[in-house]
Amino acid sequence: MSHDTEGAARNDRQRAKDRIITPVKRPLTVAGWLSVLAGALWPIQAAAIAWAVSEWVDGASAVQVALTVASVFLACALLRAFLEHRSGALLFAAANATIRRERAHLIDREARARTSAGSAQIAALLVQKLPLMQPWITRYHVAMMRVSTLPFLYLLLAFSQSWAVGVTLLIAGPLIPVFMALVGMAAEEASKKQMQDIASMNDMVMDRLSAMLDIRLLGATDRAAQDFATRADSLRVRTMEVLKVAFLSSTVLELFAALGVAMVAVFVGFTLLGEIGFGAWSDGLTLGEGLFLLLIAPEFFQPLRDLAAAWHDRAAGYAVVADLDALDAAERVAMLGQAAPSEPLSGPLALCTEGAVVALSGKDVRIPDFTLSEGQSLALVGPSGVGKSTALAAIAGLAPLRAGTILVNGQLLTEDTADAWRAGLAVVPQKPHFADETLAEWLDPKAIGTDPSAALTMAGASEIVRRLPEGLHSRLGETGGGVSGGEARRLLLARALLSGASLLLADEPTADLDEATADTIIAALLAFRTAGGTLLIATHDPRLIAAMDTHVEVMA
Repeated sequence: MSHDTEGAARNDRQRAKDRIITPVKRPLTVAGWLSVLAGALWPIQAAAIAWAVSEWVDGASAVQVALTVASVFLACALLRAFLEHRSGALLFAAANATIRRERAHLIDREARARTSAGSAQIAALLVQKLPLMQPWITRYHVAMMRVSTLPFLYLLLAFSQSWAVGVTLLIAGPLIPVFMALVGMAAEEASKKQMQDIASMNDMVMDRLSAMLDIRLLGATDRAAQDFATRADSLRVRTMEVLKVAFLSSTVLELFAALGVAMVAVFVGFTLLGEIGFGAWSDGLTLGEGLFLLLIAPEFFQPLRDLAAAWHDRAAGYAVVADLDALDAAERVAMLGQAAPSEPLSGPLALCTEGAVVALSGKDVRIPDFTLSEGQSLALVGPSGVGKSTALAAIAGLAPLRAGTILVNGQLLTEDTADAWRAGLAVVPQKPHFADETLAEWLDPKAIGTDPSAALTMAGASEIVRRLPEGLHSRLGETGGGVSGGEARRLLLARALLSGASLLLADEPTADLDEATADTIIAALLAFRTAGGTLLIATHDPRLIAAMDTHVEVMA
């Protein structure tokens, strides 16, 4: 790894700690010290067991010794359980708070300022990836604190009884972190690739589901299934690579731990048999000292085992944070206002644009100068891709201007007026979206109990509702499963009519529709204007343009 790459990786890890660990550092530190204290109680229990066995061999009263040892052992065990319980509670509370904070921040930001990231990618991050930070937060920080204190305590105790055992542990112990760090580099890279495959697979699933009708019409179901199988196999390979690295790390750890414990056991055993006469500070080890060393030797390696397990959690956590950082750095379009409920902007409806320019994805979209008064209709015209949809988004306050002004009801469209302006708008987008609620609830989002029949009739959607199995109690899918594109737009128009909005923004409302359906849509739009509403339509449909009072061209 080059110095530049290594430095960048180090900076990424530091940013990850600052973002995730720093806000909950205090509870993590407290939990870590509680866990360290719990681990430090084991030598007391080990000493009690070793003393009891030694006393029994020397002929002491078995009952008296057993009661004494049981009391000490049980008291330490209860205290350890309490400390570990409190430590775990603090750790999981910190992890849940962190995940909740990041999830709320992500949802709030993506709702207000979108990026090019697909909804499936965002969903994968929210549902699948963020929970992967929990093991990192609950295990790694505490494991680091334990490994930086407990092995030194055990090492000091081992040296106090036998320098040979101390040297053995001193040699075997440091080899584990060295190999673990080397394997950890590969684990981190494998985890990043796995996260990328999870995101891309979710994007592909959402893309194929949204295009399922077209895929079936084109006879491409086998190809779609094969693409999915290929992507799933790629994810399987990435996941197995992560597991292989984890197993390799565990194998290295257990090998050195087993060798270290075995060497201690061999030394203690032969010393007690009188075959080895060196390695102790006195003439030789007593039975109690030997048992004490045998009992603490495995615990010397336990914090290293915990760190090895948490090391992979750390790699997965860093991979998730890398995704969060990438999303933070992505170019996004911020909407004006707070997206909060508001009363409609006061005054007669009036819309005026002057020199307005929207910068979106590195491309400038110039909104033509025009004035639109209450009860009028206007079409924004131009070829596909010229920026008509972007112009509508800017007029709705969903995309900020780089230059120029938009006046709404005689006031500048700004952060302060955007929510009130949008409260008087209704929008019919190119791609319909339905919330997870009944059609009746969706048509009446303000829950004012208005009968939707008149609005459905005006939009030519009454028959659509009648054909649905449960009528107004039906739940349509996110993209309007159960109704066609034209039917979905008619339902959107009915919702707009029912909302009482004074201005309707419609983006290509007749695109990709047959002539009869397009005529129904045009009639519904004109009915909205006849009822006193104002229309602003983005379209390149000649019949719809002719039906409007006037039109202006959006220039590239």
